[in-house]
Amino acid sequence: MTDDFTFVYEKEYWYISVFVNSVHLDVEAKLDELTKLIKDKVKNLTADDLSKISWNEKWVKKVQDMGKNMYIESEWNNFLEGFPYHEENTNLSYNKLGWFEFRVEYYKDDPEKKKEIEPILIQQIPIVISNLFEDFCALKVNDYLNIDTESPIYDFVISAKTHPGQLEWTEEQINNHKRAIGDWSVVYTGSWPDYNEKLYDNRIKNNLSNRTSELHYLRRNSGFIYMHRENFENFFQYMVDFVMIPTARIRAIQFALMSINQSLDILFLRQTKEIYMEMSIIEEKMRNLKQLRGLIQTQMSKVYYELDYNRRQHYTAVLSYLVNIFNLKPNGIIKRITDKFEIIYDSMRHLYQKKQEENQQQTEKSINILNLLFSLGILADFSGLLIGVIEGENLISGTINLISSIVIIGVFLYTVYIKVKITMEEKKEKVSETSDAIIINEDNQIVMVVRKEPPFKGQYALPGGFIEKGETAEQACIREVKEETNLDVEIIRKIGVYDDPDRDPRGNIISHAFLCKSLSSFDEIEGDDDAVYAQAFSVKELEGLDLAFDHEFILKDALKLRNLKKEN
Repeated sequence: MTDDFTFVYEKEYWYISVFVNSVHLDVEAKLDELTKLIKDKVKNLTADDLSKISWNEKWVKKVQDMGKNMYIESEWNNFLEGFPYHEENTNLSYNKLGWFEFRVEYYKDDPEKKKEIEPILIQQIPIVISNLFEDFCALKVNDYLNIDTESPIYDFVISAKTHPGQLEWTEEQINNHKRAIGDWSVVYTGSWPDYNEKLYDNRIKNNLSNRTSELHYLRRNSGFIYMHRENFENFFQYMVDFVMIPTARIRAIQFALMSINQSLDILFLRQTKEIYMEMSIIEEKMRNLKQLRGLIQTQMSKVYYELDYNRRQHYTAVLSYLVNIFNLKPNGIIKRITDKFEIIYDSMRHLYQKKQEENQQQTEKSINILNLLFSLGILADFSGLLIGVIEGENLISGTINLISSIVIIGVFLYTVYIKVKITMEEKKEKVSETSDAIIINEDNQIVMVVRKEPPFKGQYALPGGFIEKGETAEQACIREVKEETNLDVEIIRKIGVYDDPDRDPRGNIISHAFLCKSLSSFDEIEGDDDAVYAQAFSVKELEGLDLAFDHEFILKDALKLRNLKKEN
């Protein structure tokens, strides 16, 4: 592997998935506003903005200079028209799914300066812009613009020149220059001198080109395309149409699915808590869920059809790889979402029927109570007494009987109140169970996730989640870890059961905590499902983190147990 070989930067394409409500918002105008904000921001980058590289003053100055010399164009790409997505968390509705495309180029008219751009510098400005998107979406005037701020900006980096010389990309040459390829093909991790051969071997896997004059690699958050200059000038549009646009589409589908998944989970939680919903609301949600399911299935059916019948081998190879890295296989998130659609649709229908039955029972109870009161003569006496009192007849005895009747009715109503109160208290005492995992490797690193949903949204927590029907606590632990971190784990032993009634603001939720060993490398950690992202920390780094729930105490118990085991 030679250290003097590198790719020369040409330009970038950024893709950001977006929901829009076009009734309340002009998306083109918003994109123009956002583009202007980006231009203003990158021209005035501070050391605080570039905190990830603030320790290297030379890099900071280079990125600041890149920002001052950045050319940018933007475009709204409408993907799904009439997409009736209702976000349960914010109670906002949208009608379009698409993506923003930003065409970015540093030093557009200065090829020599482009040679100085390194992969570690490329990732810095998209990170700053992601923070800008979060602030922009937080403004009330932008309520009906829902940008995917949970994921990094998808960054396609393009090169049409290498230094020195131009190579034919045989397997041997790819292995000879794996370091340069590795640095450019995974934009967001940067290029650090301590990366080993194994990591670079992993990075140069899955070259999707079928030509020796090209290289292209697709990752979850970035892509890299190299074409010889002649090919670039003549055939780059092919790459846009059959590699880059499919990536943006499939990533938008994944964004929609993850968003729908979150809303479905909130609906499940509301149903578990038996929160009352009006019949008209239930019916509307059922209709929307059916329509969303149909739209998603239609789009994925088109992808699967292309995979089966399209004769363009290179294009189908790209599609197949994208479906895999974004977990859109039929048995992946698609199946989980489809299953949830079915369950919530059925449960809503059941709730609709239940409400009808409750209304009918309440009517029958009211009639029975009236019949009872009439049979006891209470209402008749009560009405007669009122007339008597008004007419001044039998004033004393009538008043006594009136008071007696009121007391009887009061006792009856109080009894009903007590029964309702007891029923509500019994419901509050229902207990749910979760599993949490403490995954520690030999280097004393511990895997944590950042929570995507309330409670404790945005805080670090141990990987874990609710035990599903038919699961053991151990099975739930292994499943949740895989879903939230992409790691396969083996349970070493149980740490304990944590049942403090105040440990979870959602109610009485008991946690089963397990000490686990990862069967895969921590390099494979990827946040997904209910986690914004997952990351490994040293024990010392965790001391300064504010952990969700009672996970600080669970972690302390796990470390004590592990130390005791080592001593023994």
